[in-house]
Order: sequence, then C-alpha cells, then structure tokens
Amino acid sequence: MIQDDYIKFTIGKQKHIALIAHDSKKPQLVEWVDANKKILSQHFLCGTGTTARLIADKTGLPVKGYNSGPLGGDQQIGARIVEGGVDFVVFFWDPLESQPHDPDVKALLRIAVVYDIPIANNQATADFLLTSSYMNSNYEREVLNYNKTIHSRLESFKTE
Repeated sequence: MIQDDYIKFTIGKQKHIALIAHDSKKPQLVEWVDANKKILSQHFLCGTGTTARLIADKTGLPVKGYNSGPLGGDQQIGARIVEGGVDFVVFFWDPLESQPHDPDVKALLRIAVVYDIPIANNQATADFLLTSSYMNSNYEREVLNYNKTIHSRLESFKTE
C-alpha cells in the first residue's frame, strides 16, 4: 500500500453527512434541510453546535451535534473526515462576513479536499450533490497516498 499512488475508499449508499452554517446562513440551511427531509432522513446527519440543534428542532431529524464552530466544531468535523466518519459536507458559509474562526474553516475545507470529500458551500451545489445518482449508490473515491510522498521525501534526504 505504501507504493500505491492512491488509496481507494468507498462512500457507502447511506452517507454520513455533516451540516454546517455560519450564523447568517443558518435559516437558509434549516430551510434546505427541511425541503430535502425525505432524502436526508435516509442518511446519518451530524453538524456543528447551534446548526445541529436548529436542524433537529425544526425538522425532527436526528442530528449528532458537535461543538460550535468557533469552539472547535469545524475541527471536530475535520477529524471525523480523517477518521472516515464523514462522507459528505454541506457548509453554507458566508464569504462576505469576517469569522473569528476563519483558520478553522479553511482547515476544514482543506481537509475535505485532501480526503476527496464532496463539499457544498452553497445551496446550488448542495442541490446538485443531493440529486446526483451517487446519492443512491456506493462511490469509490481515491485519496492521494501521502505516506508514499512522505516516504519519497525521506529517501531523497538520505541521498543528499
């Protein structure tokens, strides 16, 4: 496995979906989840702090809550991605409002890309992802084998 360029992972038919929204986008995300309740009820949902609670209260869907974003919730979701516990992220973020935890948000976006996780940052993208044929089937994703990259770098240092 250390010599393979990519490591393959399967996103199962039943997805583990993280739901996140900045304060100004929370009502929009709650409305979107409510409108897509039938589809989302077939999957496992989690979210950061207030967002998870609002969605659960307004829609009746079970949503596992993590900390609020500024208190580490974005980092918790990122850790779940690394562990294989999140397959898909819907993050309605406000690019025009300064966030005190902006480095955490950027880290979450980065880790989603590193682990080849679908991430929707607005309603249009969330709609496209939710209506994709992949929502009802397994999906094979490939993650760059960073262990191979690190191993290659170490070998090159030994030869210098």
